[in-house]
Amino acid sequence: MARTATLLLTAGALGAAAALSAAVAPSVFTEAQPGMWEISGAPGAKVPVRSCVADIAALARFEHRASNCTARVISASASSANVDYSCGGSEFGHSEVELLTPRSLRISTQGISGGLPFNYVLQARRIDDCPKSAAITRH
Repeated sequence: MARTATLLLTAGALGAAAALSAAVAPSVFTEAQPGMWEISGAPGAKVPVRSCVADIAALARFEHRASNCTARVISASASSANVDYSCGGSEFGHSEVELLTPRSLRISTQGISGGLPFNYVLQARRIDDCPKSAAITRH
């Protein structure tokens, strides 16, 4: 009985440790602040896209920003993170997000969107706080 209890406690502790480590966001996402971001390099956009961003990690899913996707951090360092995400069906992507400064990011992204491949690099820079009246979009 005592051995079973010990095994259960050990398994529970390992599970809790895994949950805690999974919940810790890479520093690239915590160093940059939510707010109004200007994103350059979006395919087909003649001018930079401005967006009020609450979750910096959502910028890794820029191509699928209107979709409900699940993301997983593959690797991370102090200044970058590699993210794989899936949006159901055959929609998916992989992005490398690099922290240039707390107000500037480079996002290299590729995957499949609308049944076609995409591959491009975005420059994102925080330009201001979100307007008080604006609802923060979650990409």
